[in-house]
Amino acid sequence: MPSTSPSAQRSAPPAPFTADDYRARMARAAESAAGAGLAGVIVAPGPDLVHLTGYRPVSTERLTLLVLRAGQDPVLVVPTLEAPDAAAATGAPALTLRDWTDGKDPYAVTAPLLDAEGRFGVSDNAWAMHLLGLQRALPGTSYTALTEALPMLRAVKDVAELERLTAAGAAADAAYEEILKVRFSGRREVDVATDLAALLREFGHSQVDFTVVGSGPNGANPHHEAGTRTIERGDMVVLDFGGLKHGYGSDTSRTVHVGEPTAEEQRVHDIVREAQRAGCAAVRPGAACQEIDRAARAVITEFGYGDRFIHRTGHGIGVTTHEPPYMIEGEEQPLVPGMCFSVEPGIYLPGRFGVRIEDIVAVTEDGGRRLNTTARELAVVE
Repeated sequence: MPSTSPSAQRSAPPAPFTADDYRARMARAAESAAGAGLAGVIVAPGPDLVHLTGYRPVSTERLTLLVLRAGQDPVLVVPTLEAPDAAAATGAPALTLRDWTDGKDPYAVTAPLLDAEGRFGVSDNAWAMHLLGLQRALPGTSYTALTEALPMLRAVKDVAELERLTAAGAAADAAYEEILKVRFSGRREVDVATDLAALLREFGHSQVDFTVVGSGPNGANPHHEAGTRTIERGDMVVLDFGGLKHGYGSDTSRTVHVGEPTAEEQRVHDIVREAQRAGCAAVRPGAACQEIDRAARAVITEFGYGDRFIHRTGHGIGVTTHEPPYMIEGEEQPLVPGMCFSVEPGIYLPGRFGVRIEDIVAVTEDGGRRLNTTARELAVVE
């Protein structure tokens, strides 16, 4: 794998988030909950907690919960042995810590923070044992998943978040430019996937979430795990890769061909490229998420491959590589400036090959801005 030193490697890290940033996020979440008719929000360790407080504990059997209620100070309930780490989090000055020791009842500590008859939004990855513990302590409470109650909680990014997503996209683009220089023919999919992961880290990713390398018939499986198949001349190869840089996600797909493609392969790729262009062109404030899916899908359907486009057109991205909103039929959520999501149509021909092209797009005041800028033409590799 070639050594590299492009500007994407040398870019300075963005300014860190501050306690005021997290204070504002928690206040918005509490106000949004009240606007949705909820008594508050309960957040367990995971992406929502990182977004709201900057605190990233490991999720265990010991209860850790952030409680947000409109008009009240945020409170983070933590095990005593983890309190020092919680106090060191950037967002800690914007909240109150309540700790509990082993042998004590953590739900007795949490219950006074809640409305005994209230309905609360709960982060999706909360442990069932913790939610059931709260229900036992407060049988009059009820709960709903945040994805259903407040699906846009993390969807609209501020300027600092957009800066991080842009940097992550540029790093993924740099990795793609370099992987084109690597030999594909005669190597296993997993070898190319390993190269991709190394390149993402070289260009500043702290976490690699996926490196899909689907060659030949494996490309017809959108979520193919790179395996031991040897890539051959004449193969179409789907590359889909991403992870986190500065805590925010990248996700891009390009399809390459080992040697010169056939006329059919080129045609299918051209159709997907046009569908992806149409999907990106449909991005504008006020458009429903489903309109992006419709725009991309209409192109593929027009050319007779509608039944071979077997997934949604896109998903949101932020502190995770997959999150709301989703570009799919039936999703009427209007787009808002600051939303970021993928546009990734594909055509999959079982037993033969697949094609997917994907960019992350940020909604602007008057349209959309692609955060991935590498060429979308069918690249020929060796």
